[in-house]
Order: sequence, then C-alpha cells, then structure tokens
Amino acid sequence: MSVINPNPFTTRPEIEGTFGVVASTHWIATAVGMATLEKGGNAFDAAVASAFTLQVVEPHLNRPGGDVPVIVYDTRRGKPEVICGQGPVPAGATIAHYRREGLELAPGTGLLAACVPGTFETWMLLLRDYGSLSLREVLSPAIGYAQNGYPLVERANATIATVAELFRAHWPTSAAVYLPNNMVPPTGTLFTNQTLAATYLRILKEAKAPAAIVSCRSSGRAHPGRGGSWPRRSTASATRRRSWTRAACATAACSRPTTWRAGRRALKRR
Repeated sequence: MSVINPNPFTTRPEIEGTFGVVASTHWIATAVGMATLEKGGNAFDAAVASAFTLQVVEPHLNRPGGDVPVIVYDTRRGKPEVICGQGPVPAGATIAHYRREGLELAPGTGLLAACVPGTFETWMLLLRDYGSLSLREVLSPAIGYAQNGYPLVERANATIATVAELFRAHWPTSAAVYLPNNMVPPTGTLFTNQTLAATYLRILKEAKAPAAIVSCRSSGRAHPGRGGSWPRRSTASATRRRSWTRAACATAACSRPTTWRAGRRALKRR
C-alpha cells in the first residue's frame, strides 16, 4: 500500500528552468549568480561570483579566511571531481604548543583556533581550471556590495551582538568594521565593509597583468583583449596560469603550497 502526499511542498519550492538555476543561502548571492550566467559565464563562474558575494552579505556564515570543499561536475570530463579546500592546521599548532599556552583544548575563537585558509585558493583554482570569465568579472559584484552596502540580515546582526565585547576588547580592527559608531548595527541597516572591498581591489591590482590570463576552456584560448591566446597544452601557458594563481594567492596570504598540491591531485588536470 502506498500513500501519495497531496501536497509535496515541504520547506522550499521546487525550481525548474530551461536556462539555468542558482541557489544559495542569500537572495543577493543568488541574483549575482544568475546575472553571471546571463552575461555569458558558465556554472563555475556563477559559483565563484556567488561565493565571493556570500562572503560580503553573510559575514556570520562565510569568510575569506575559512575553508571550503567543492564538488564539481564538468560534462567535458564526464565525472564528478572534488577540490579539497579545507585549510590545514599550521605547523606550529601542536599539542605541546597549546599546553605551553595553558590550554587543554584548541580555543573556538582567535588566532590559535584558525586553520591556514583554503577558501580563496579553492575558488581561484575552480575559476582557473573550469571558468570562462576573468577574476575582475567575478569579483566585481562582491566589491560593489561591500563598498555600497547591503541590508544586514537578522542573523548577522545577532551574531555581531554576541561578539561585540570581544571585538571591543581584543579585535579593534574587527570592531571598526562590524561596530560602526561603536554600536551593533540594527537588522536591515545598509551595511558596508570597506576593508574587505579594499582587500579584493588590492588582489585585482596586484594580480592585474597575470589576472588577464584566465583561459576559456571551451576554446582552449584566452579571451581576446585579456592576455592574448595560447595552445591549451602549452608549457608556457601552464606556467603563466600557475603564476597568476600564485600571485593572487600570495596577495590574499593564503596557504598556496598545501592546498595547491591537494587541489592538483584531486583535479588531475587534463
């Protein structure tokens, strides 16, 4: 005997489309992803653009200094692949070190709790090996919202309130961003993060020449006007693409050597 649910809706509507679908935890990031598809980007471009936007509009859930495992499926390769963007533990974060600090457990906040960030390089690796747009094109929406503002959601407001005193006492640079006028910003406030915008702009500036070298994998060539073109399997092109990723990662102070090797093993470049 089977029972048919006359109302299959549970908590989210079913989404169908003939052009493309983007889903995220914030409507602005979803809109950015769809806009990226509509201007000619592929699914991987949309994912990167949405991810960087989430780092701006959902600071309580996403951040540049975190980590991210990514599962991708490229129809040209015909198989699912994984990019391990989980940041490794720093070499100095040993049990002995924590005990010398008077700790029995790694703390939940602060520098002693942090992994070596893997998020930035993971998205750069995804963009380089699967994307079709430039770094500037996928970062611009996030920079725009960080500079011009977005409505602060209730959960972000609540999270800032829980750490407000910690910011004031120990993290003055964070307080300057998240406690404007030394106050917890109300829900719905047009909130900006000029510091994060400046960081992304610095990445674009310092990686300007190499950042033009983002290959269009569908054609095997770079986009006209953004660094020329090269044969897909050229040794020179591979060197230039690697230098672009390394330059960008060095600017973001991310853990290039460790996550690069992990990512390379997982992707097994063609």
